[in-house]
Amino acid sequence: MIDPITRRRVSYRTLFVVIGLVLIFVRLMPVDHSPGGLPGPDLTLALTLAWVLRRPEYAPALLIVLVFLLEDIMFWRPIGLWTLIVLGATEFLRRREQSLRDLPFALEWALVAGVLLAMVSVKRIVLLVTMVDQPSLGLELFQMLVTLAAYPVVVLVSRVAFGLRRAAPGEVDAYGHRM
Repeated sequence: MIDPITRRRVSYRTLFVVIGLVLIFVRLMPVDHSPGGLPGPDLTLALTLAWVLRRPEYAPALLIVLVFLLEDIMFWRPIGLWTLIVLGATEFLRRREQSLRDLPFALEWALVAGVLLAMVSVKRIVLLVTMVDQPSLGLELFQMLVTLAAYPVVVLVSRVAFGLRRAAPGEVDAYGHRM
């Protein structure tokens, strides 16, 4: 019999992968989701950032790499570049998760905005140095803003639909280990 902590961890990790695959599938459907050819939000990225800031053990680095590497392959992006940038950003946030627990949501949102801006900047610099064609800066910034606008909705859905909440300061698991 599996203990409740491991079962919960495995079920949330499975849910993370399933949601990532569903979002990839929806983006691959031949239906125009955005008005006027404008890019929509990167919901997979918003979900990943929200989950890493709430419960980092539910979105381990290996699963993040698998989901975003699959996205790179399916959407014909430079393979591994966006995956590496997302991994770096999530590990940056993961290392600060304990100190960010009692941060108000507005400051968390501002932190996510800064991380998104840094991610887009690093991507553009790497593509510039390697002399690879880049998408329009305006479209990338618009997608970043739309992703940032979708972040509170993703956090709310994660909280209401999936019961994913931030660990309280000093919270312990069933074994008495600090979370």
